[in-house]
Amino acid sequence: MQIILIRHGQTAWNVGSGEERFRGRTDLPLDGTGRAQAQAVAQRLRDEPIAAVYASPLMRARQTAAPLAAALGLPVVDCEGLLDINYGDWQGLTHAEARSTDPELYRLWRTAPCRVRFPGGESLEDVRARLLLLLEDLTADYPNETVVLVGHQIVNKVLICTLLGLDLDRIWCIGQETAAINRFRLHGGLWHVLALNDTCHLR
Repeated sequence: MQIILIRHGQTAWNVGSGEERFRGRTDLPLDGTGRAQAQAVAQRLRDEPIAAVYASPLMRARQTAAPLAAALGLPVVDCEGLLDINYGDWQGLTHAEARSTDPELYRLWRTAPCRVRFPGGESLEDVRARLLLLLEDLTADYPNETVVLVGHQIVNKVLICTLLGLDLDRIWCIGQETAAINRFRLHGGLWHVLALNDTCHLR
């Protein structure tokens, strides 16, 4: 089995010209750059033998998946397991605002994220638990096929750590640019990395 893991394209809340916000469950659309990135992803992968396209139900993920799914003649399957982390009370805050609201929790998020549960939201372990259920279903349903998953920055980082057997505190060591492509193959009971944070299609 092979998984092609994609991060959604750019939105107004993660564009380089503005201050990044904690996006979480806020249902943001792609901006113009993000839509172009989604088309580039589709162009890159349209000729691959992909059996299914799953995406977080949030608009930015579905809009990223849509051009590829259309090129393949497949539907975009909504997948709750790929939903962005629930930032709870921090959702919509800038990093400066979050740091001001709770300096210690923000410090932990940047240094020991596995110890953080967002007020009114999730922890990384919560995210991993739902991703493990998703992996169980996918490996049963597509044992010898390729599946596309379109998710979010933190969700993708957690999934990558899970596939590679890394502690979740290592999420900051993993790059996930907007519209990046990652590839993993299951062989002999182990997940092998074929590509990580690949953005060649965006150049």
